[in-house]
Amino acid sequence: MQPQIKSLSEKKLIGHFIEMSFIENKTFQLWSGFMPKRKEIKNPVDGNLYSLEVYPENHFDNFDPNDIFQKWAAVEASNFDNVPSDMKTLIVPSGLYAVFLHSGPAVEAHKTYQYIFAEWLPKSEYVVDERPHFAVMDEKYKKDDPDSEEEIWIPIKNRN
Repeated sequence: MQPQIKSLSEKKLIGHFIEMSFIENKTFQLWSGFMPKRKEIKNPVDGNLYSLEVYPENHFDNFDPNDIFQKWAAVEASNFDNVPSDMKTLIVPSGLYAVFLHSGPAVEAHKTYQYIFAEWLPKSEYVVDERPHFAVMDEKYKKDDPDSEEEIWIPIKNRN
């Protein structure tokens, strides 16, 4: 499973976020609150959904599954002109990303992340960069379906 290395242009996202840890996972709560309201975003770029994590600085240096981070449920917007009152905005800065394709049910995504962080990253010429991590779910994403697909975007920079 080799990633594509892509240069991302800045993205404007609109959505909801919740603070959580890996131990106290609130992903279901987050998406349950966001999905009924996503149609209130009047200027989406496309139909893709973004599941995004904003980690504190140096989060991966001494990884602790109890550490708190922001988890977002969002869509990309063309601008921030008409943000629904109960939603927030986030700018994902441009930069280099390793893009992996996760195939299979969402509950098995941990296997893809295990490969990325335990196998691919340590052997690569890259390290994790301090920018948001995210998954892009388009029409091929079907949650628990074995044929489901989603892209996993990991921010990277050259190791030096």
